Amino acid sequence: MTRSRTPNILTLFCIFFFLISVSSTHPMPRKKPYNPCKTLVLYFHDVIYNGQNAGNATSAIVGAPQWGNYTILASQFHFGNVVVFDDPITLDNNFHSKPVGRAQGMYMYDTKNTYTAWLGFSFVLNSTDSQGSINFIGADPLMNKTRDISVVGGTGDFFMHRGVATVMTDAFEGEVYFRLRVDIKFYECW
Repeated sequence: MTRSRTPNILTLFCIFFFLISVSSTHPMPRKKPYNPCKTLVLYFHDVIYNGQNAGNATSAIVGAPQWGNYTILASQFHFGNVVVFDDPITLDNNFHSKPVGRAQGMYMYDTKNTYTAWLGFSFVLNSTDSQGSINFIGADPLMNKTRDISVVGGTGDFFMHRGVATVMTDAFEGEVYFRLRVDIKFYECW
């Protein structure tokens, strides 16, 4: 006597399709928001060279559109200007506070109809609290009160750290000085 396998296979298919339909009507629960493994708030101060402040300048225009020059930011929302910087980093918003490191990198103004920039820089920290670098990259729509840029890695105390830095313009004086508050949240810490 042989038994037919058809009912067993049919039963398995029915159970399989039932499980698929149940799982598609009950979505997986959402993941809880990540909590940062480390946070840090720093300020960096940028004094752009304007032809008269060489002793105090911490940044300089190294690229300009054809109609621009290297001592005054271009008209049309500074479009085409490329600036390199070596700015002091402080723990508070006082320009004369003791620096805990340097912000080193570049920004370029990349839009003709509003103030935006693209940033690529590192915080190089050398204090008793922190040693190493934190690397940042991303767009900076300057007209927004807060902007998020990516933290893409680091060295030393920040080895392989990744996260998000919320940047806010804390102060500016014309086109010569600005100060940024950088609220860093690391979501991957090694």
